[in-house]
Amino acid sequence: MASQAVPDVQKAWLVTRQGKPSRSLKLELNLPVPKKLKAGEVLLRVQAGALNPVGWKLMKMLPNFIARRPHIAEHDLAGVIIDSNGTQFKNGDEVFGWIPTTLTMKTGQGALGEFARVPADHLVIRPPNVTPVQAAGITLAGLTAYQALHGIAKVEADQTVFIRGGSTAVGAFAIQLAKAAGAKVIATASGKNESFVRDLGADEFIDYTKVDLSMHLTERSPSPKFNIIFDAVGSTDSSLYTSSEAYLAPNGIFVTTGPLPQNSSMLEIWKLVKSLGVLIIPRWLGGTKRTYRYFGRSFPVYGGSDRSRIVGVVNKNEDLQALRALVDNGSVRPIVDSVFEFDDVPKAYERIMTTRSTGKVVVKVDPTVN
Repeated sequence: MASQAVPDVQKAWLVTRQGKPSRSLKLELNLPVPKKLKAGEVLLRVQAGALNPVGWKLMKMLPNFIARRPHIAEHDLAGVIIDSNGTQFKNGDEVFGWIPTTLTMKTGQGALGEFARVPADHLVIRPPNVTPVQAAGITLAGLTAYQALHGIAKVEADQTVFIRGGSTAVGAFAIQLAKAAGAKVIATASGKNESFVRDLGADEFIDYTKVDLSMHLTERSPSPKFNIIFDAVGSTDSSLYTSSEAYLAPNGIFVTTGPLPQNSSMLEIWKLVKSLGVLIIPRWLGGTKRTYRYFGRSFPVYGGSDRSRIVGVVNKNEDLQALRALVDNGSVRPIVDSVFEFDDVPKAYERIMTTRSTGKVVVKVDPTVN
């Protein structure tokens, strides 16, 4: 079997304890290669892995007993199948996909190791028009944007979509997905990223550093009003939603990737509590009369109401295949902010933690790939 040809040990970056990446991460030089596969799993030689905000935030926020450390860091990857294990793949197939947080906690597998065992339905064949480095960062941000816009908001042609955080990794995918669906897109970012956001397809741009967004939109209420507001930043400031009756259509929907605190400080936690607090106010008591979806963990915010529910990005191979098709035909292109060598993972985390990256921060696990 192909698995017998691989070494017994590998190099991998382990998340060992709660804290900042500089404190939590350890480069392990002799970690066993996971050659024993369960039905439906494949053994992957990792070519590149990508960082996600959820990676470093969970390092800082979750205690060890919840996060089940140590485990290999990160979730997005591209690689080569070296043991197809009777799945739909064959040895040598080049693929991309992900290992979700819950699966990492269960199996200890992650993207920042030389090898990984991954369920086959979490992977798809890499299109020939993207490199392993480009493909490594598609899945988590791409699926988040795809499932938010197509799965939750049901984006359609000729709708108007407002995207907060157009220069983020999720926002960059969201702009392209909305345009591919035939929608008009208004996106926000800082002024320095205007050309980047417009190049992705945004029809209109707002520099969020120069205006109060909710006030700006209220004073300049669009006609027709937005069909979808997608907060790709996950801000703990709830005003964009609470003021949205002025600019979001009555049958429109507000979707957010947050609110997610930046750290575990009492100030951030209080912001989160205040933000979630506005959602539990029923409409008949003055709550905002617009539908809200928090794209996080799956549990109800407001008891049984269809107005506000928490949902989460999940592995759906059909969604990943649809995303792959859009990349393959050129409708969506992965955006890479920066690329780091395997030994420079701590520097890669420094980059993503600035929150100023445009696109994905990628680590080359195989130094020979592009």
